[in-house]
Amino acid sequence: MDAQSPWADRAGEFLVRPMQPEDIPAVMAIDRESFPNPWPENTYWYELRENRTAHLLVIQTRESGEVVGVAGYWLVVDEAHISTFAVRPGWRRGGVGAVLLDGMLRQAAGLGARSATLEVRAGNPSAQALYRKFGFQIVGRRKGYYKDNGEDALLMTADKLSEWISSSTRKEQA
Repeated sequence: MDAQSPWADRAGEFLVRPMQPEDIPAVMAIDRESFPNPWPENTYWYELRENRTAHLLVIQTRESGEVVGVAGYWLVVDEAHISTFAVRPGWRRGGVGAVLLDGMLRQAAGLGARSATLEVRAGNPSAQALYRKFGFQIVGRRKGYYKDNGEDALLMTADKLSEWISSSTRKEQA
C-alpha cells in the first residue's frame, strides 16, 4: 500500500480473510446491494467447495466483525482473473475497496499470479479509478457483456504483480 494513500491508514481497521460458508448470507446481501444480477447461493457453495481455482475473500471490520466486502478470483496458471468484487454501499469511497483489493492481489501474487485481469462496467468510473491505482490498464472491450442492460465491459489487466507489490511494500516502509 502506498503510505501516502488515504486508505493506507485504514488497513488496521479491517481484516481481509478467506471467505467461509457462514459468510454466504452476508456476502449475498452485499451482492444484492451491488449488482443487478447477483450470484445465486449455489455459486458461492460451488466456488468454496468445488472450484479448485477459486479464491474468495471477505473484508470485515475489526471492531464489530461485520462483513463489508467480498472479492473473488480464479487463479489459472499465473493469472488471477477477478470474478467478483463488491463493497457494501455504505462503506464505499472510504478506502475499504482499496484495502480489500490490496489484500487480494497480495494473496494472488503469493500463490504465483504474475498478472490480474477483470471486467468492469464501462459506466463505472469509480471502480475503474480504483483499479488504475493498482496498476490496471484498459486492454480491451467486451461489447454487450452485461446481460441486464447490454452495457459494455472494459477488460483491465495489471501485469507484473510481484514488482508492483514489491514497490508498494517499499513505499509503505519508507
